[in-house]
Amino acid sequence: MTFSVHGLAVARGIAIGRAVLIASSRVDVAHYFVEPDQVEREIERVRQGRNAVVEELQRLQTDMPADAPHELTALLDVHLMLLQDEALTGGVKHWITERLYNAEWALTTQLEVIARQFDEMEDEYLRERKADLEQVVERILRYMKGVASPVAPPSSSPRRKTQQDLLLDDTVDVPLVLVAHDLSPADMLQFKQSVFAGFVTDVGGKTSHTAIVARSMDIPAVVGARAASQLVRQDDWVIIDGDAGVMIVDPSPIILAEYGFRQRQVELERERLARLRHTPAVTLDGHKIELLANIEQPGDAATAVRAGAVGVGLFRSEFLFMGRSGNLPGEDEQYRAYCEAIDGMQGLPVTIRTIDVGADKPLDNKAHKDNYLNPALGLRAIRWSLADPAMFRTQLRAVLRAAAHGKVNLLFPMLAHTHEIQQTLAQVELARGELDARGVPYGPVQLGAMIEVPAAALMVRTFLQYFDFLSIGTNDLIQYTLAIDRADEAVAHLYDPLHPAVLRLVADVIAEGAVQGKSVCVCGETAGDITMTRLLLGLGLRSFSMHPAQILAIKQEILRADTRKLAPWAQQVLAGEVPLVA
Repeated sequence: MTFSVHGLAVARGIAIGRAVLIASSRVDVAHYFVEPDQVEREIERVRQGRNAVVEELQRLQTDMPADAPHELTALLDVHLMLLQDEALTGGVKHWITERLYNAEWALTTQLEVIARQFDEMEDEYLRERKADLEQVVERILRYMKGVASPVAPPSSSPRRKTQQDLLLDDTVDVPLVLVAHDLSPADMLQFKQSVFAGFVTDVGGKTSHTAIVARSMDIPAVVGARAASQLVRQDDWVIIDGDAGVMIVDPSPIILAEYGFRQRQVELERERLARLRHTPAVTLDGHKIELLANIEQPGDAATAVRAGAVGVGLFRSEFLFMGRSGNLPGEDEQYRAYCEAIDGMQGLPVTIRTIDVGADKPLDNKAHKDNYLNPALGLRAIRWSLADPAMFRTQLRAVLRAAAHGKVNLLFPMLAHTHEIQQTLAQVELARGELDARGVPYGPVQLGAMIEVPAAALMVRTFLQYFDFLSIGTNDLIQYTLAIDRADEAVAHLYDPLHPAVLRLVADVIAEGAVQGKSVCVCGETAGDITMTRLLLGLGLRSFSMHPAQILAIKQEILRADTRKLAPWAQQVLAGEVPLVA
């Protein structure tokens, strides 16, 4: 019987094949107390399990294929950092020593303690890292219990042919689709080297590691499909619709034929888009549009170049600081990372945003134990940096030094006050002075501000007096304008990029930038949404920054657009006179 399971669409495309079902990787844990003289033995058991997993992940990194996505390497790094995090290892030791818990009980107890901290984080990406922590702990538990990796090779047992088999010509190898509760980065590496055409997981969000890797690998995927792994049977025929976020189980021949046709159309479309890589992004009426990439790690620069990006519009530098238990990267380490990104872009410009963390995601949990009633409105982004000038200037010096090796723009997040702007620029001058005093060379940088709170959008003229360029962070701008916590399921449906107030703020910032002859870029999710491209062009936007995988689809929209026709239509949309159909 045909039925569908709905989840989140995180990687576009269609995959058709037989299900390879991976049972939940959860390991049953025994709970008992140990004698005081057994404490050291229990601690040693955990240490051996952790060390074994560290060695396994390091071996996977060493054997990483050349075509593996950079995101996968970064996520394995995250798991390695979590394995060696004092918050995990120290907590486990505490439960064994103070409560006399057995090793497995102590490990799962500390997992629950840290998991609650992740749940309280406002930042969606960091909340998703709880899944990474769970997988790290499960991997240790599996080693301690002697259980193999949950990713098992697909069954090759014979099966009875069905109408679906005949439709897909079962004389050739049938595509396989992975269905699992969750997948770790290490599992994803094995997935990368296998024959799977797509995957579905019960858990995960749009910023979970499975979603990130799926987008980087450009394979159809659906996450957050709840009970998918319980509803699907081994070897069932399934369809993954990565555009709609749906998995169809046991499709009828008619449905299968329809999706087979759509799959061929998608493949043809991807081939057509690939031909646009070297085509300049110019509208029909001659406007050149800048298509930039958002990256998280220095190694992502190569992916951006391959996608045809003409630069990096947003390097989220906070990813260099995460998972380090307060042991922040020093000036030289940051300098090397920024240089790697600059070199990877092969002479194209790189915009580095200063660290965007704080309040709900402190870099040193020991130093900041305050309870924040509303983390989104707390000490975060530039507020955090200005509260710790030494850390801030360390980053500024590293960026300035890296600017000697290529074109670098420096971007500051969440500014809202004139005094914040003045303090920020003063810190830049102090950083230059410190480098001068040391006789260290550095390069020129263009300075820019993120427009992500309504106050900044309403003060755009003041901002442009101080900065060379602006970048609109639509994700936060929408959230703050509409007072919507997009992570809260109860109100997430009210998160609306097309709300008239949001559009008016975006339009005013773009217009004022044009008046003053300064660049304005949109770097939020809106920039990579093809349904918004024509409206943004009509509002006068000439610079977009997005995930590299989205660039070619946006370029195609641009090549088909005529801003002379779009401009009056966009003004009508702003006025609420016409719907969003150009």
